[in-house]
Amino acid sequence: MKYNLSYLKEALKEPLNIWSMVGFTAAAAYTQSPIPLAMGALLEVGYLAVVPASSLYRRVVEGREIRRLREQRERLREDLIKTFEPREREAVEYLRWMKNQICANYKKFTRAREVPAHIDSNLQIAWESFVDLLDMYRRRKNHLQADAPTRHLLERNLDILRQRLKTFNDIEKSVKRVEAQLQSIENFFGLVNDQVVTMPTPEHIASLDFDSLLSGIEMTKEFLEETSPMLGSFDSILDRSPVSLSSEPYNSALRQPMKQTER
Repeated sequence: MKYNLSYLKEALKEPLNIWSMVGFTAAAAYTQSPIPLAMGALLEVGYLAVVPASSLYRRVVEGREIRRLREQRERLREDLIKTFEPREREAVEYLRWMKNQICANYKKFTRAREVPAHIDSNLQIAWESFVDLLDMYRRRKNHLQADAPTRHLLERNLDILRQRLKTFNDIEKSVKRVEAQLQSIENFFGLVNDQVVTMPTPEHIASLDFDSLLSGIEMTKEFLEETSPMLGSFDSILDRSPVSLSSEPYNSALRQPMKQTER
């Protein structure tokens, strides 16, 4: 219904319809008779019943609307071009000149009166797209320039977060290494106890590899000394916070004193 009403409104606004109604009104005023008004009303009813429903008239209205929208877009685009920087306007005008030059050369060398519609329309679409893309480029570039200080702060904050994450990963790595070393010591003590209980002779205890254990302990201590500077900044936090870096407390394998077994 709304679609049909648009054609009805266009028919009412037609100059021929308006001037005909003015003519009937003037005739009625001149003759001092209602007959011209009655004839005008009758003709208007017939006009509004036939013309808006005509497919030919609808095509005329649709073509008129397409031209109106195209002219509106062209006017807005020209207003937009006026807001461009001189260098940007120069690029736009150069492409406009190139488009016209292409059409002129086509007519000159082909001796044609008109440029094929698909060539002219595609050149126009490409030129309009250049203007639209240039506008989007300008707005985004201006936005980046306006947010340059914010970008610097965000990058600085990101760098700090990366450093914190690296430090946390290093601390987590050291915690896991110490846990492994503690378990190694406990397991070695259990091994020594088993060997003592089951050794056939006292000299058999000498076969235990104490050197590897002590070497691993020294390497762990050296690793902790190398990573101790990065822990300095966390000492105050750890003193104030009851939360441990490890998600679980260290589980010792030697919670109960080992019972000596008499041989």
